[in-house]
Amino acid sequence: MSYYAGPVAGLIEELAKLPGVGPKTAQRLAFYILKAPADDAKKLSRAIDEVKDKIRFCEECFNVTDKVKCEFCSDPNRDHAVICVVEEPRDIVALEKTGEFKGRYHVLQGAISPIDGIGPDDIRVKELLKRLQENEVKEVVVATNPNIEGEATAMYLAKLVKPLGIKVTRIASGLPVGGDLEYADEVTLGRALEGRREM
Repeated sequence: MSYYAGPVAGLIEELAKLPGVGPKTAQRLAFYILKAPADDAKKLSRAIDEVKDKIRFCEECFNVTDKVKCEFCSDPNRDHAVICVVEEPRDIVALEKTGEFKGRYHVLQGAISPIDGIGPDDIRVKELLKRLQENEVKEVVVATNPNIEGEATAMYLAKLVKPLGIKVTRIASGLPVGGDLEYADEVTLGRALEGRREM
């Protein structure tokens, strides 16, 4: 039984479907929208409609875009010989903020996770292999998340890509800046040691 008028209950129900939003947060968001000026609520509604109508996946790398090819694939100044493989489009944003990577990207749109029933055919692995065969790629940088699914995906990709004669690298993962050694877990410390470089 809902304690709110139909439209409010419906809004709370829809907001609660968003990841990381529980019933109480959904309720707070619904009442924020209810109290907001009508113009602001309509802007939010239009923004949602627009993103659903205009956003698609880049035909080359599967990043989100409002064009046929995303800004990275259509940029002639980016290095075509290096492809960085990420799980999700939002990972590209994180990497771009570093200003370190000048190549192109490939978005898998997920990671291999047998527990969740996600295998290699459920993510964009075939499309990556096709790109590698059709282009002169010298290096594939695997930048999947440093968790079980990301590691499984990275190992799977390395097994597929290495036989093509393409260098496969993995981003180093280790200690955050400002972190204390005593608080780091063994896996993180091990990674930090493996990823060490000459000074």
